[in-house]
Amino acid sequence: MRGFFAIGIENPKKEHNIGTLWRSAYAFGASFIFTVGPQRYTRQASDTLCVWRHIPLWHFDSLAEFQESRPHDCELIGIEYLDGASTLRTVAHPQRAIYLLGAEDHGLTKQSIAMCQRIVRIPAAYCLNVSTAGSIVMYDRSAKADRAFAKQQAFHD
Repeated sequence: MRGFFAIGIENPKKEHNIGTLWRSAYAFGASFIFTVGPQRYTRQASDTLCVWRHIPLWHFDSLAEFQESRPHDCELIGIEYLDGASTLRTVAHPQRAIYLLGAEDHGLTKQSIAMCQRIVRIPAAYCLNVSTAGSIVMYDRSAKADRAFAKQQAFHD
């Protein structure tokens, strides 16, 4: 897939969730990961792959700071368990996307939901762990890109 994507957590609480998301982001080809809001977590050295050498983690103190730094023409997609949200099964991922996940204990804030161009819901019986949800979204993006590439190759053969 052309373009790029990034994924981040608003107001993260647990450092292990950031670490898991970071490792998954590296595995699925994200350009960077980020956090937004007050740092409620302490940094720990549990990264056995040293992904910090390959993909940056950026921290923004506020949504306003994040918005100022957001790449031009890059869709902001909130991942939230909300009624009326698009389901991940039917989502076509844009070439340039930033996926924003909510905090483990509160989800996305009303301000960040209003900032998103769309909200996507993972069809599950209940809310998922934030790093698990992020990993599923990145896998879905990767799998759909692989299928689109295979179709394109079959058309040209």
